[in-house]
Amino acid sequence: MEEMSDTGQVTSSAAEVYDEFFVPALFGAWAPRVVAAAGLRPGMRVVDVACGTGVLAIEAEKAVGPGDAVAGVDLNAGMLAVAQRKTADIEWRQAPAEALPYDTESFDAALCQFGLMFFEDQKAAIAEMWRVLRPGGRLVIAVWDSLDNTAGYAAITALLSRLFGDAIAVLLKAPFALGDVGTLRSLLTASGVVDPEVQRMAGEARFPSVRSWMHTDVRGWTLADKLDDAQYELLVSEAEKELRGFVTPGGAVRFDLPALVASATKK
Repeated sequence: MEEMSDTGQVTSSAAEVYDEFFVPALFGAWAPRVVAAAGLRPGMRVVDVACGTGVLAIEAEKAVGPGDAVAGVDLNAGMLAVAQRKTADIEWRQAPAEALPYDTESFDAALCQFGLMFFEDQKAAIAEMWRVLRPGGRLVIAVWDSLDNTAGYAAITALLSRLFGDAIAVLLKAPFALGDVGTLRSLLTASGVVDPEVQRMAGEARFPSVRSWMHTDVRGWTLADKLDDAQYELLVSEAEKELRGFVTPGGAVRFDLPALVASATKK
């Protein structure tokens, strides 16, 4: 596998790990909630920006119906390759969020689930999502809450810092960079979004075991290829001792993973 950058881009191998482990552990449960926040109905046209392996786009299609009603856009070819294997009913497009390949006022809803934190130009990406919305269209963007409100990832970043230094630990902090209500609302307003609302929602991370948790974060997300095999085994060994507080009696991992869901309707 090639090295993964701090912009959240992954290779095909990492995308497969992401889809197999991260989607059920973190992302799958949020897709119906984002769809509900958008008020999707049959006949609407929807774009999912930073669609990844397609979990939100597929959920959106359930709400609006088939027939090229949903488009999924992602910069990463590895993610799109996995998404394309799932369904051909969605229009999968490789493009940056900052330059969506669609006409102005093309969609009834623009969605983005846990991708905004990684965009090179966040304001430009938000402005693009707002541009492609029709009047009356709905923008919904979900980001993770702050690390301070996410004890499981606060603990693992502290462990990574102790074992491998801050340069490694900081990579796992990136997904939580927009986890402040005021910061997110200000970013939306500065990007041209009118009267955005931001709501904090409770959520939960679920992994089968500590080893599965470490495998997911190291092989399928921001730490892909940052640790060699020996370092990975050291991490798992230390994590199984230090992160026991997040393990249920049955051996599974559970911890709070809240998110901020921003929404706005284009007048």
